[in-house]
Amino acid sequence: MLAALPLFGADPMEAFPDPAEGMTRWVIQLPGEENEDELKVELIVGKTVEVDAVNRYFFAGRIEAKTVAGWGYTRHQVDQLGPMAGTLMAPPEGAAKEARFVRLGGEPYLIRYNSKLPVVIDVPEGAEVRWRLWQAGEVRKAEQAE
Repeated sequence: MLAALPLFGADPMEAFPDPAEGMTRWVIQLPGEENEDELKVELIVGKTVEVDAVNRYFFAGRIEAKTVAGWGYTRHQVDQLGPMAGTLMAPPEGAAKEARFVRLGGEPYLIRYNSKLPVVIDVPEGAEVRWRLWQAGEVRKAEQAE
């Protein structure tokens, strides 16, 4: 006879290994939504730094999805944040610097919306994780070419 496994009610965070040295863990618990299949979550990783107000900046690096062995859960990881790059427009002489959130460059990193499991992101110490919700619009019919 098989013993019952204590899967229901278990803390899903127990499946995730601790972040590596020099890394911090960020966790997002998404609220339950009626049509989760029509939603996506954009993960935004970056850092607040002092920069001029004229140029656009971004960090090199990328978010990677990794499967937690034995569980099948996904965790997201940024191994390296930087170096920082940006446009090269000359700011006005004596222009003050401002604290601004500078994110990873490249295309938005979208993941499936799933309120049943936490979204786990490991990033280098000092980095921040932000997120935003993307929602599908109305379905439209394409016109057939003649």
